[in-house]
Amino acid sequence: MATKTLTVKQRQSIFHALVETQDKGVAVADSKKSVAAEFHISREQLDLIEKEGLDKDWLPSL
Repeated sequence: MATKTLTVKQRQSIFHALVETQDKGVAVADSKKSVAAEFHISREQLDLIEKEGLDKDWLPSL
C-alpha cells in the first residue's frame, strides 16, 4: 500500500493534532479515526507518526 510522503513539519502537525484531540477527552480510537480522516492519511500511517512523535518527544511547547 502506497502512503503519502510527509515532511517532518507535516508529521509534527499531525502528531500535535492527535495529542490536542485526545487532551479534549476524545477516546483514543475516535481521535485516531478523526485525525487520520482530517489529514487524509491511513490509520497505519498515523500510528507510525504517533510512535515517531513519542520517540522524538514532539510535545507541544508550553
